[in-house]
Amino acid sequence: MRRAAALAARAWQDVARLVVPVACAGCGLPDVPWCAACAPTLLGATVRRDHDAGRLDLLDGRTLLPVWAPARYAGPVRHGLSAWKDGGRQDLDRHVAAAARRAGAAVAEHVRHPGVAVVAVPSTAAARRRRGRAPVELLAAAVAAGLRDAGVPADRLVALARCAGPDLAGLSARARRTALVGAVRVRRRRRAAGLRVVLVDDVLTTGATLAACHAALVGAGAQVLGAVALAATPAPGGGAGTGVARPDERVPRQDVPRGVSVVPWERTPGISPQQSGGDARRRR
Repeated sequence: MRRAAALAARAWQDVARLVVPVACAGCGLPDVPWCAACAPTLLGATVRRDHDAGRLDLLDGRTLLPVWAPARYAGPVRHGLSAWKDGGRQDLDRHVAAAARRAGAAVAEHVRHPGVAVVAVPSTAAARRRRGRAPVELLAAAVAAGLRDAGVPADRLVALARCAGPDLAGLSARARRTALVGAVRVRRRRRAAGLRVVLVDDVLTTGATLAACHAALVGAGAQVLGAVALAATPAPGGGAGTGVARPDERVPRQDVPRGVSVVPWERTPGISPQQSGGDARRRR
């Protein structure tokens, strides 16, 4: 029975390829969504990239928060993530989720706390309508799974929302900064107090979006431990990032205050356990 079902599914895939041919989102190689040559570009070393993000620079040699990413937003990674996020390429879900889960496990040593809330950068209502979903929520679920793989108790929380405003796609860096002023809010402020948060985004550019999320969460009493992205735009000089955090840059371990627990207060439908590794059960 299983063999028959597998053969039937393969037959339908073959028919679909005749109607809508599949090609690698990174390089265009036919018949595969993400080819073996492009796959390693999303699976590099997960290192600090925040020192190249201007809006995170505190102008004293420090940054607002550490941001880790395994890839540079160039070449196949740029083509692939753009197709996945805005081109309707949901056939890439398992590939980007695997990369995000791996990145989550890699940063565990820097955010090792008794309970971590993994929070996706929120999309605008316009972007949700255009895409039909919120792709970054898939990444947040995968990062949470990666943290749990490495022994860090973590849950994905839908804790942030975008206030009314323009879609950021296509805006200049200056226009993005203006649009993001006061554009992010915490859904339930009283439940955010005391949380230890890891933010998740797909691409780190100037850091303006992460800065807005950081401000909203800290204003509600949460502590932002850092952020994970799949890729970061290359530094102006073509650098690949700053490498793994120095010992003095790592997030110091702190205990969660008594009475505070990390539990998802909202979950986004449409994210399967197979894609993300699933959310952990609520801890009581």
